Amino acid sequence: MIGHNKEEERRIYERSARLILLLALRDMAPQAKVRFEHSIGYGLYMNVTGMELTAAAVRELEQRMRGIVERDLPIVRSRWTREGAMAYFAEKGQDDTVRLLAYRPFDYFDVYTCDGLSEYFYGDMVRSTGEIRSFALRFYYPGMVLLLPGEDLDGPPAPFAERPQLMHTYAQANEHSAILQCESAADLNDIIAKGEVRGFIRVNEALHERSIAQIAERIVARGARIVFVAGPSSSGKTTFANRLSVQLRVSGKRPVAISLDDYYLNRDQIPLDEQGKPDLECLESIDVPLFNEHLVALLAGHEVEIPRYSFKTKSRMEHGVPLRVTEDQVLIVEGIHGLNSALCTDIPSELTFRVYISALAQLNLDGHNRIRATDVRLMRRMVRDHRTRNTSALQTLQMWDSVRAGEEKYIFPYQERADVMFNSSLLYEIAVLKKYAYPMLCAIEESSPYYVRARRLVKFLNYFSDCVDEDEIPPTSILREFVGGCTFYDE
Repeated sequence: MIGHNKEEERRIYERSARLILLLALRDMAPQAKVRFEHSIGYGLYMNVTGMELTAAAVRELEQRMRGIVERDLPIVRSRWTREGAMAYFAEKGQDDTVRLLAYRPFDYFDVYTCDGLSEYFYGDMVRSTGEIRSFALRFYYPGMVLLLPGEDLDGPPAPFAERPQLMHTYAQANEHSAILQCESAADLNDIIAKGEVRGFIRVNEALHERSIAQIAERIVARGARIVFVAGPSSSGKTTFANRLSVQLRVSGKRPVAISLDDYYLNRDQIPLDEQGKPDLECLESIDVPLFNEHLVALLAGHEVEIPRYSFKTKSRMEHGVPLRVTEDQVLIVEGIHGLNSALCTDIPSELTFRVYISALAQLNLDGHNRIRATDVRLMRRMVRDHRTRNTSALQTLQMWDSVRAGEEKYIFPYQERADVMFNSSLLYEIAVLKKYAYPMLCAIEESSPYYVRARRLVKFLNYFSDCVDEDEIPPTSILREFVGGCTFYDE
């Protein structure tokens, strides 16, 4: 499992590799501009403008990067004034960075300089280019991928794994950003400053609703009887499932929801993980035979008793809930193993439909500083758990690495098996989450082992204006699952 310190080391490694790439690109094609987009496995996808990108060009760029590594050039951090930094980046034509810095509520910035190139990155870097030795570049039309090591930073670059579903979903996210004319933190801040956020929220939510309606239409067209909804923590699965149910009802179906959590084995029957604790994330913690037996019986028109699991007693309750479904009813099953074919072995695939949902961040801070989906989900969970469970930000941070390890093992490897992916991210949500997450993060003391991560998130949130029109968020919004006010369930 990658601990919090290891995760921060990975981010330092990636930032430093990005700086080396920028140096190589400056030397090879000074007029070119790169925009770091999003993760793809252990790699980082990016687009390049101002030069013709080909496989040969990417190979040459990689060789230039290796030359910079061999020179072991120092990477020096220095503190610049706001005016000095903005003037420098304006001269370089990095208008998105200039606009970003204008919103940060401080008069100084830490800038990293290497071989005459100065760049702004929010976060620490290595001391010299010679420390970044494991990487590779791959041409992946229309952009390229910076391949980085897997869990072991001293190991070789992780092999490239093509993820067409994920890339399609990110392409759709870029289309939504273009419709809303919002691609960076500065774009969102401008919308808020101009008082245009109300209409922005409405269109953003309408794009979500259109996507959910299209998914419902695909389910009906296939004639699927069972819909599996899976995704990582804080992706908005519960609200999505409710909104999907509404759209299925519009199509004449009568959906019924089942939670995979109710099929947990009693705690003393659950396998143990590497630390000797019950592994609630593994498929073997689920009573898979009973689950399949119930699905078959329900599709045959029989009545079954759906179990009820108590997380308080960590065991199955004595009495379950009787359920029978008719041919016009669709079963919606929410649970992390919904994309694993081993979960549902007795039902023909044409009767099932699998949805993968995650918050795939659409905004960048600027062209060279991306926003990680993991950070957005972490803040979502932090805000929700504080509101519903009275959990502190520190407690959420303490368990987050374990959650992430479960996702890497049991969710992400299966995401490409989904029939469709749904991006639950909302372009305005960080400006809303900031109100709740910022003071919680600031309260984490410097002596805490999670202080570095908390300060990085604080620094990241400093670039966003507060959203003052929270009342405009619909009660059925995915975001309501986290900040409260959702009308799908009692709170």
